[in-house]
Amino acid sequence: MEEREFNLLADRMLASIEDAIDGCGADVDLEVKPGGVLELEFDDGGKIIINRHSAAREIWVAARSGGYHFRPEGGRWIGTRDGEELMTAIARCMAEQSGRPVSLA
Repeated sequence: MEEREFNLLADRMLASIEDAIDGCGADVDLEVKPGGVLELEFDDGGKIIINRHSAAREIWVAARSGGYHFRPEGGRWIGTRDGEELMTAIARCMAEQSGRPVSLA
């Protein structure tokens, strides 16, 4: 996949993540940083960082529970280690860090 195509897909996914987080009702501050980076900050100061990694053609998630990498496959973003879908993983990480259930549609 060409870098330009990857960046378009990743930017669309990051925008979808931003919209889902804004609409989920979770008590989290979301900041969009330059270069395709989303930073989520929780009440306890904990953070989740979601970013586009063009060289690897992946979206990376850094959370308290670990680091996760996702590749586009068949219109979905799939975890390289366990096959978990990106939005599911983000919701799980948010729930772990906030102590409350989170659903991202």
